[in-house]
Amino acid sequence: MSKALEGVRVLDMTHVQSGPSCTQILAWLGADVVKLESPTGDITRQQLRDIPDVDSLYFTMLNCNKRSITLNMKSERGKEIFTELVKKSDVLVENFGPGAVDRMGFTWERLHEINPQLVFASIKGFGAGRYAECKAYEVVAQAMGGAMSTTGDPDGTPLATGAQIGDSGTGMHLVAGILAALYQRTNTGEGQRVTVAMQEAVLNLIRVKLRDQQRLAHGPLNEYPGQPTGEEVPRSGNASGGGQPGWAVQCAPGGPNDFIYVIVQPPGWPRIADLIGKPELADDPEWATPQARLGRLDQMFNLIQEWTQHHSKYEVMERLNALNIPCGPILSTRELIEDETLAALGAVVEVKHRDRGVFKTVGNPIRLSDNFVEVETSPGLGEHTQEVFAGIGIDASELERLRTAGVV
Repeated sequence: MSKALEGVRVLDMTHVQSGPSCTQILAWLGADVVKLESPTGDITRQQLRDIPDVDSLYFTMLNCNKRSITLNMKSERGKEIFTELVKKSDVLVENFGPGAVDRMGFTWERLHEINPQLVFASIKGFGAGRYAECKAYEVVAQAMGGAMSTTGDPDGTPLATGAQIGDSGTGMHLVAGILAALYQRTNTGEGQRVTVAMQEAVLNLIRVKLRDQQRLAHGPLNEYPGQPTGEEVPRSGNASGGGQPGWAVQCAPGGPNDFIYVIVQPPGWPRIADLIGKPELADDPEWATPQARLGRLDQMFNLIQEWTQHHSKYEVMERLNALNIPCGPILSTRELIEDETLAALGAVVEVKHRDRGVFKTVGNPIRLSDNFVEVETSPGLGEHTQEVFAGIGIDASELERLRTAGVV
């Protein structure tokens, strides 16, 4: 079976998370992703190690299905080899700090001159303007993209979300840009520059909060706790942020993740009222309509919790789903990594690594009917240097001289 991106060559200069999350998706879609590392390797090979002298899970879980080469981009010969690699690549991806690739001598104009068909894709913290030279990390992007100001309890401090929307979220945006540029190239014959700023990617993901910012000019946010009327969108705890109220309610036996998130839609209220032993609330004027319930959401979810706390979250899910009530148990990382359904779907997979043995990682979340993906282990540092360099005319004896000279 052919792959969607079969024949597409990606030269991957990315490191840490935002860039590698992008290029791993490209690899899963069938591209030949060649990870270019310095002779010392991607820093995440060593970060958060759980086994001494073995590539960390941080690295292995973001670099599956790739090949690895090493190259010293500070050397003149290294730059010559890089130029030859660019000539044979369809896509170049990087997520260095602002101006780093330019300082290596490879501006967009120079790269386009070397290979007019090249798609040059970059992740930066911020777009042009006052923040352009600032460095960004995951939580910095969340802070400056609006996620933290709207996450947490109404009277609490701003909180970061566990989902890596700044890093991996930006990586997914860059995948879309790269694929669009490759498609446009089929019509124009020309590559182009693709950039995604982490701040803007997070902003795109919190657009509903900008919706609410503009709604404030016309009255309170009735679906938020306390129905706020201030000058900016507050943190809203576990409020759904949509048109249907929702909340996380506790279940038995009362552990840290023994909760289920329940959404109360208008047609579902009579069924919920009956389930929790309060059938009279279905027709009570103070409870019967969504508008009536808006002013008493805390009380409504407390009533639901009085029932759920006597049942496990899975029992509650079964009962509510039978009534067509949207809900979802809060699943811990342990529950997810051990979930048999996710394993059967290939959403969580086991991969055999040459040094650490078997580890678990996520599978490709993008399912194409004609693009089967087998998740393969991450590469060793420089594991494929010889075979990749052979493709640009560097034989084994020359490669050895390059190693001696510190070029690879």
